[in-house]
Amino acid sequence: MTTYKLVRCVLGAGRGDEWKKIVLAVMLACLVAPASSRAQNAYIANETTVSVIDTATDVVTATIPVGLLPFGVAVTPGGSKVYITLQISNSVQVINTATNTVTATIPVGLVPEGVAVSPDGSKVYVANSSSAAGTLSVIDTATNTVIVTIPIGVGDQPNHVAVSPGGSRVYVTNAAANTVAVIDTATNTVIATIPVGPSPFGVAVTPDGSKVYVANQLADTVTVINTATNTVSAMVTVGLAPINVAVTPDGSKAYVTTLLSSPPAVAVIDTATDAVIATIPVAANSLGVAATPDGGKVYVTSHGIPGIVSVINTATNTVSATIPVGLLPNGISIQPPPRFAGVPGSSNCQGASVSALAIKFGVLDDAAAALGFSTVQRLQDAIRAFCAG
Repeated sequence: MTTYKLVRCVLGAGRGDEWKKIVLAVMLACLVAPASSRAQNAYIANETTVSVIDTATDVVTATIPVGLLPFGVAVTPGGSKVYITLQISNSVQVINTATNTVTATIPVGLVPEGVAVSPDGSKVYVANSSSAAGTLSVIDTATNTVIVTIPIGVGDQPNHVAVSPGGSRVYVTNAAANTVAVIDTATNTVIATIPVGPSPFGVAVTPDGSKVYVANQLADTVTVINTATNTVSAMVTVGLAPINVAVTPDGSKAYVTTLLSSPPAVAVIDTATDAVIATIPVAANSLGVAATPDGGKVYVTSHGIPGIVSVINTATNTVSATIPVGLLPNGISIQPPPRFAGVPGSSNCQGASVSALAIKFGVLDDAAAALGFSTVQRLQDAIRAFCAG
């Protein structure tokens, strides 16, 4: 199959000259994961292990021994590595996803909690939450060493981290100061401090980078930050003790875990209106939350004995499965969705052409699987959403 034919097929065949023009203007993107990472796995930090869930089957396929009390989890964009924070040992462990083994242990600051990977996979940001001297460690993924330590502020207790889609900004919640710190990644300095709700914890950035959602643990609210002005644009009332938040890959919804809601539930925010549009019952003590690359599912950890992961079908906002995992599951991460990289100088999709899907597979089903989409239709939808956004 030629690139043109495959591009036309991906975008939608049989749509006439209008779609042919789009195909010519929008030659698809060249981001293809290696064959070893085609399966989209969810990685869950338990008391002393990491559970691996195949998101296609919702079955635990591996249990990886790690250090005591792992907390934050972050998968690299290519899916080859997982970074796990260990609060007790003040370190980060690195898992090789091809072998499901720990390949490195990296010393960081005191009581590391939140962790996030840059969009290009070159850096990992770790929030060290010690209230005496909170810092952010920056790890070079090529060498698995800390290359800089950024002071966030004494007593701020930084705990969760999110990176902007372009990688130029890092957002860190500071639980003791009730603020979000904004870090310029070019200079590794704090350039803004934004007051939010009491004890901010989980944080997520929309795929277009325009908004940041912050779960305020000691309130019933989620703060919405306008990233253009670094000011609060909305305060959304959700359930009791909101703890973490994940935005779907198309940017349309934010899913918020509420640790103490009764009955236990996840709140769904429409990001266009910043209003709650659904409340989904889940297992008690909901904590971590992550979406699949195609946006079809959201996974929620429930911090208990036994540990449970609830699987939400985003089309119906109902729980489609519950999966037993290890004891006291905390953080969860799934390989991020592909970014349709553009060609400099072209301006067809969101200011950049979607430049050639670099098809290295013979059939369209394999291309969709390699890019992390459960069906060809979901790949088509993602490309259309990217171009429309």
